[in-house]
Amino acid sequence: MIAQLRGVLLEKHPNQAIVETGGVGYDVTIPVSTFTKLPDAGAEVRLRIHTHVREDALALYGFLTQDEKALFEKLISVSGIGPTLAIKILSGLAAPDLVLSIRRGEVEKLVKLPGVGKKTAERMVLELRDKLPPVTGEEPAPPPAEALSPVDQDVLSALLNLGCGRPQAEAAVRKAKAAGGALEFEPLFRRALELVR
Repeated sequence: MIAQLRGVLLEKHPNQAIVETGGVGYDVTIPVSTFTKLPDAGAEVRLRIHTHVREDALALYGFLTQDEKALFEKLISVSGIGPTLAIKILSGLAAPDLVLSIRRGEVEKLVKLPGVGKKTAERMVLELRDKLPPVTGEEPAPPPAEALSPVDQDVLSALLNLGCGRPQAEAAVRKAKAAGGALEFEPLFRRALELVR
């Protein structure tokens, strides 16, 4: 199994990174939180990998921190949550906030995540409340004062990748910017995600 990839970052998108190692480009699915911390294309990167094997596919899921990888693996252990939904959940809520919501049993907050219904949220709380390790990662940074239009495009792309319709996603990005001025990708994405629901 592939547990880690270290190599040159060829491309990065809100839910995908392509890392070249030993002449091979690996397509890795990543959460938005990992995307926001990746260096620019052409730089060296190291991702912790969860290799997911099915009869018809071999998929790689990458994370910058061990905390996120561990949380992803806990999420996919819950009945009804596969790797794709787990990535959406990690993209919709920062790891420390997600752990806190699960520990507190905040089902109403969890159902706001893309693809998470009431039964799934209740299962997450029931099955993970006492199993989650403390998160040692950083808290989300406060939103900065400015953002660039490529950031808006990345936010829009991330929303579309999560299954939002284009008109709703575009409207959410505009409202998110108007509500709090210009932001970096992650705060703008989280605000827009709230508005899409």
